[in-house]
Amino acid sequence: MRSTTIAADPPSAGAAQPRGVPWSGVALAFFGSIAFSGKAIIVKLAYRYGVDAVTLIMYRMLFALPLFLGIAWWAGRGRPRLAARDWRMVAALGFTGYYLASFLDFAGLAYITAGLERLILYLNPTLVLAIGVVVFRRRPSHRQLVALAVSYCGVLVAFGHEVLFQGGGAVVGAALVFASAISYAIYLVASGEEVKRLGALRLTGLATTVACFFCIAQFFLLRPVAALAVAPEVIWLSLLNATLCTFAPVLMVMMAIERVGATIAAQTGMVGPMSTIIMGIAILGEPFTGWIVAGTVLVLAGIWSLARRN
Repeated sequence: MRSTTIAADPPSAGAAQPRGVPWSGVALAFFGSIAFSGKAIIVKLAYRYGVDAVTLIMYRMLFALPLFLGIAWWAGRGRPRLAARDWRMVAALGFTGYYLASFLDFAGLAYITAGLERLILYLNPTLVLAIGVVVFRRRPSHRQLVALAVSYCGVLVAFGHEVLFQGGGAVVGAALVFASAISYAIYLVASGEEVKRLGALRLTGLATTVACFFCIAQFFLLRPVAALAVAPEVIWLSLLNATLCTFAPVLMVMMAIERVGATIAAQTGMVGPMSTIIMGIAILGEPFTGWIVAGTVLVLAGIWSLARRN
């Protein structure tokens, strides 16, 4: 599961509040993570019908556009109108965090398995940490460095196994997905101040709406109108991707964070890579070996260590 733009946990519970973790929040984070993970499976299924990344992401965002417009309108009710500076930031964040990251991810999935894609994307917290080190000169602790090393060793284990079967294509695909993870990490770092100003839900609705327009415009710039004619299965898969694997998990994860906080929601989201691997094996027939298990365990162990540290 990708990180959300909400960074703060809710205030500590007072005497009048129920003790313990609300299981409704844990359930929302759990199912939201699984829904996010299904995106890669749907993309891989759609590629079997001869569609390319430009067309596929256009259809996904076309179907998602009215839903995210609705989120932006709902979250903006009664709030001050955005200034010109706000619109520039929203456009930049939408381009980086949702258009570019999504397109690179879709392009990479044409070359690598869904399981490896999810493991690479799950390195996102380590990239946010790295940006903090490079840009803000924050010194990482010894524990954070160890967590980073463990996580990247896990990806290298899974990647090395895939290169044996996919060859150079795996290198291209992994590079594209890793670039997607970097793009989204930049979005997370840059969006911190805007989240405080606009609110996470409003910013997400606006930024994803901008990304939808970018993806639709990209299609009409790069493809003829005749390319709109795709197999009916691609249309249905794109509709499912836009609703079940894009819009619904965004809401579920945000609702989970409101109930249990970002830390618990992120830790619950560790089910994401495993669910992708399981769906990839069951639905796509992707290989399942000890190398994949070892890589997944290492990545999850590293991210778990970082989550506990934060």
